[in-house]
Amino acid sequence: MTDIRVPDIGDVDEVEIIEICVSVGDQVLANESIVVIESDKASMEVPAGQDGKITSIEVKLGDRVAEGSLLATIEAATSATGAEEKVAADATAVVPPAVPPPAEPVAPREAGKPAPAPIPASIPSAAEVDVLLPDIGDAKDVIVIEIAVKPGDVVAAGDLLLVVESDKASMEVPSPSAGTIAALLVALDQAVNAGDRLLSLKPLALKPADSPAPQPASSAPSVQQAAPASKPAERSASPPVPSQAVAAEQPPVSSGADVYAGPAVRLMARELGVDLTQVKGSGSRGRIVKEDVQAFVKTRLKAPVQKAASGSGIPALPVVDFSRFGPVEIEPMSRIRRAGAQNLHRSWLNVPHVTQNDDADITALEEFRKSLKAEAERRGVKVTPLSFIVRACCAVLKQHARFNASLDASVENYVLKRYYHIGFAVDAPDGLVVPVIRDADRLGIWELSSVINDLADKARRGKLGMNDMSGGTFSISSLGALGGTGFTPIVNAPEVAILGVCRLVTKPQWNGREFLPREMLPLSLSYDHRAINGAEAGRFMADLCAVLGDLRRLIL
Repeated sequence: MTDIRVPDIGDVDEVEIIEICVSVGDQVLANESIVVIESDKASMEVPAGQDGKITSIEVKLGDRVAEGSLLATIEAATSATGAEEKVAADATAVVPPAVPPPAEPVAPREAGKPAPAPIPASIPSAAEVDVLLPDIGDAKDVIVIEIAVKPGDVVAAGDLLLVVESDKASMEVPSPSAGTIAALLVALDQAVNAGDRLLSLKPLALKPADSPAPQPASSAPSVQQAAPASKPAERSASPPVPSQAVAAEQPPVSSGADVYAGPAVRLMARELGVDLTQVKGSGSRGRIVKEDVQAFVKTRLKAPVQKAASGSGIPALPVVDFSRFGPVEIEPMSRIRRAGAQNLHRSWLNVPHVTQNDDADITALEEFRKSLKAEAERRGVKVTPLSFIVRACCAVLKQHARFNASLDASVENYVLKRYYHIGFAVDAPDGLVVPVIRDADRLGIWELSSVINDLADKARRGKLGMNDMSGGTFSISSLGALGGTGFTPIVNAPEVAILGVCRLVTKPQWNGREFLPREMLPLSLSYDHRAINGAEAGRFMADLCAVLGDLRRLIL
C-alpha cells in the first residue's frame, strides 16, 4: 500500500478538504484527483501519484489538514495477468520454503503470455500523461506567470511545474508524479482555465529493488519465482521517486525554475518590491520562505544609499514611524489597488503628461437624454451621459487617428489602431478598474448603455475577466455627480490619451444678447506629449465639444 499525503502547501499551516473525488475500491490513474484542498488563497487538487486501487480514505469533507497528513491509501496496479497472480499466490501458499529451485530447464511459458520484463528505473514509460490545470474556484482566465520546467527536465512528484495567477491569488501547479517533461502546452502570460492541458509528462517506471532477471515460467513454480511478485507490494509503502543516479543530477529546484516560492511568499515579495530571483532560499529543495524575504529586505535597508550618477535618479521617500505621534492602524491595500498603483506610477514616470481643459455645452444632449427616460424604462436600460460621451469620442477619434494610437518600443513610430475599444473607469469596492467596451464605434446609444451597465455591474461584483480589461485604445474617467471642475487623469499607457469628465453644472452663458442658463460639462484631456502636441489636443477638444453640443454632427 502507498500513502497519499498532503503535498507541500507553502507557508499555509492548514488547508480544508472541500471535495473528495473518489471512493474506496475505485481504480484511478496517476494524474487523477483524489481530493481537493483549499486555503484562504487558493485551491489545489491532490493527484493519486500512481495507477492503482483506492483502499481507504482517511479524511472527510470539511476536515482541516496540514502538510504531510494522510489522505488515503492506494494499492499499486500490477502488470501481471490474473492467471500469473493466481500462480504466484498458489506458489506462496503451497510450495514449502525448503523446496530448492529445479536444476533442469523449466518448461517454456504458455504461448501468448510472455513474462513482463522489468523496466530500468531511469527509463520513462512509453505512455504520456497530460497535466491539467486543477480546480481554481470561480476564477476565469488565470494567467501563467511562471514556467519552472522545460522539455527534457526530470521532475519528482510534487516538484513545481508552473505558477498561475488570478486577480485574487497565485497558485502553484505541482507534478503529480515523477517523470520527464515531454512537452509544454502553454506559454508565459497565456490565459488558462480549469481542465486546460498545461504540459505532457512521461512518468518514470520504477523497478523493485533486487528484481531478478526475467525467467520463463515453469509448470511447478518455485519460491524464488513467486517471491518477486510480492516485492512491489512491499515497496509501495513509499511513493515512486527517481533513481539515485537521476536524483543526483537534479538541482535543488526543478530545472528551469527561476524561483521556488509559494503564493504567500510571492505576495509578500510583490508588496515589498523584492525581486525573488535575488533571494536565496533556505527551505526544502531551495524553496524561498518568508524569513528569506524579510532577511533580504533587512540587508538592503542596512546597505548605504548610493546617490544617482545622473539627474535620472529619483530619491526615495523617508521611512517614518508614525506610531511615535499617536495610535495607528495598518490596513492592507487590496491586490487591485496595488496593481493599479503600480500601473499609474509606471505611466506617470514614463509618460510626459499635459492636460487640456474645456467645457462642453450639452444642454440639448441632456434634453434629448431625459426624453428617452420612458423608453429606457421599457427596455430595462439606464441611459447616462457616459453613453453619449463614448459615442462622441469614437466619432472624434476617427478624425484624429493619433489619439487612438500607441508609440512603438523605439518611440519613433505610431501604431495606428483601426478599432475603437473604449475603456471607462469604475470605482469598485476593491479599487479602480477599467473595463473595456469593444468596438464601441459600432454600437448605438441603447447598446452602449446596456454594455456599460453590464460591465460596471461585473466590476462592482469583482467578476471582470482579463478579456474585459484588456485591449483598450482610449479611456474615459468620469467622476459623474461626485464633483470637481477639472483634474489631471493619468494616461493609461500604452494608450496616449485619456478624457476626464467632471460634474455637470448649470452656468450662465452669453449668446450675444443675453445670459442664458446652460448645462456645461467640464472636460480634462490628458495626453502623452511625445505623441501629441498642444495644437492637436486643442483641435481634438474643440471637435469633441462641438459633437457633444450638437448630436446631429454624429450623422455627418
